[in-house]
Amino acid sequence: MRVVIAGGHGKIALLLERLLAERGDQAVGLIRNPDHGADVRKAGAEAVVCDLEAASADDVAVLLSGADAVVFAAGAGPGSGVPRKDSVDRAGSVLMADAAERAGVRRFVQVSSMGAGSPPRPGSDEVWAAYITAKTAAEADLRARDLDWTILRPGGLTDAPAAGRIRLAPPPVPGGRVPRADVAAVIAALLDTPGTRHQTLELVGGDSPVAAAVRLKQPEMFGHRRPFAIDGILRRRNKVGRSWPRVDCSLPSRPQAKAVVSLPPTCSTVILSP
Repeated sequence: MRVVIAGGHGKIALLLERLLAERGDQAVGLIRNPDHGADVRKAGAEAVVCDLEAASADDVAVLLSGADAVVFAAGAGPGSGVPRKDSVDRAGSVLMADAAERAGVRRFVQVSSMGAGSPPRPGSDEVWAAYITAKTAAEADLRARDLDWTILRPGGLTDAPAAGRIRLAPPPVPGGRVPRADVAAVIAALLDTPGTRHQTLELVGGDSPVAAAVRLKQPEMFGHRRPFAIDGILRRRNKVGRSWPRVDCSLPSRPQAKAVVSLPPTCSTVILSP
């Protein structure tokens, strides 16, 4: 798989490039600063200089030729002001989506942020408000396109080592933190799971292994048109509906197979909440 990553020198992008290279995929990191090329190549990816604030959709479409997927992981970054939140976080995503359509690359994973999709809270910092506004607009633009898109909204990002266990579900998900390494692992899994297209998913640390959590987001996993937000965990309830301890659920690797769950005798009902 050839994957072109916008924002190729970002922390998540470098981790993703390393994961893709280790499993034999070809990663291409788009970078604005040529001095960042060495870091991208060290991660196992091809470095291509492309300033998203200056390039045209036709320019970028050429770079996407032969790609199987696009990941938009670009951002104006800390210290940037309000104008660049729009020109990178919104306009950069719009540019990459335009280019993907022209190049015929259907798979598109957009890294957004928890908090997007709603107006900024009153009293928010001006730059944060601009960031959330830009991410919300970028999401809306992508949803309107005929692409196989998935929008991923991580919670608070940390540089901790990968935990390998997450909570991944449609919004709203309670706020939380998540290592960037786990975000990269989820993106890699999403690229392998086309059944997650046309979904907006929020991501924080949790209890579910990455692969199982992503598999569960395929609607066809349960023969249902809507995704189920159960995160690899089933709850058991008594007659009056109070929650009891959680029951772990091992899911099959093949989406068309049936999940077999061993439940204790005290469990009379399993509730799957779509």
